[in-house]
Amino acid sequence: MTTTISNSILTASIKHAGAELFSLKNNQNKEYIWEGNPDFWGKHSPVLFPIVGTLKNNSYTINENEYHLPRHGFARDMEFELIEKTGNSAVFSLKSNNDTLKKYPFEFELQLIYTLEGTSLKIEYIVINTGDNKMPFSIGAHPAISLPENFENYSFKFEKEEPLKYNLLENDLISNKTEILKTTGNLVPLNYKLFENDALVFKTLESNSLTILENSKPYVQVDFEDFPSLGIWTKDQAPFVCIEPWFGYSDTANNSGDLFKKEGIIVLDDDQTFHSQFSIKIL
Repeated sequence: MTTTISNSILTASIKHAGAELFSLKNNQNKEYIWEGNPDFWGKHSPVLFPIVGTLKNNSYTINENEYHLPRHGFARDMEFELIEKTGNSAVFSLKSNNDTLKKYPFEFELQLIYTLEGTSLKIEYIVINTGDNKMPFSIGAHPAISLPENFENYSFKFEKEEPLKYNLLENDLISNKTEILKTTGNLVPLNYKLFENDALVFKTLESNSLTILENSKPYVQVDFEDFPSLGIWTKDQAPFVCIEPWFGYSDTANNSGDLFKKEGIIVLDDDQTFHSQFSIKIL
C-alpha cells in the first residue's frame, strides 16, 4: 500500500512498508527521490531504527542477555499503519510486538510524520517509550536524492565554513581514523572517489544544513538542525547521493556490546517521548 500527499507545489508518495518515502515530485513532474533500482540500491529513503549503522558482530547485550539486530535495525522492513492523513500530511505508526521484542526487548511506538510545506517536505520522528524501563535507541534518516546529470556536475555547499572531519569505516564499524574533507570555502565538488571507503560519517558538525548544487545552481537542500551526526553515501557510478541525519552511528571495534553504553545512544525514561525532524527543500 502507498499513500500520497500534495500541495500546490509538491507531491510526495510513501510506502506503508517501512513508512518509506519513495517519490517527491514538483508540479512539473520532476522526481527528486532515487527510483530504487536494485542494480545499485533497492531502497529510497528508509528509516533507521532502533540502531543506526552496524553493531559489532551484529549483536548487543541488555542485562547480560545477547540479542541480534541487522544493519540499521528492523523498522525499515516492517509494515507501518497509517493513523492520520490530510491533503498535505500523513502520520504512520509502528508499535512493538512479539517479533520485535525478541530482537529488541523494549516496548515502543515509532511515528513518522510527513508534511508538505511550500517547497519543503518535513519529516518528523516521534519515539514513545511505552514500557516500564529505560529504553536505549538510535534513529536516523537515509533519503537518496536523485542526481539525473553526471555525478561530477554536482557539489555540496555546507551551511558553514568548518573543518569537515569525518570518521572512516572499517568492516562497517567506526574506526579511529579520521580525514578532513577538502573544501573550497564551504563547497565540496562531488566525485565517486570520495566514497571509495563507503560512507562519510560526521559525528559532529557546526552546519545545520547541506545544499546540493547542480551545475553550481541550488538543487536540493537538506536541513537537519535537530540531528548531531550526519552520514553521506552513494554507490560507485550510482546516480544518487544519500544525505543522512543521524542520532547515533555504527559500533566501534572496541565496543563493549552493552547497548546502554553504545556511543551516540539515546536513552528514554519510561513514558518519555523523543521528537526530531529534518526537511528536504526543493530549490
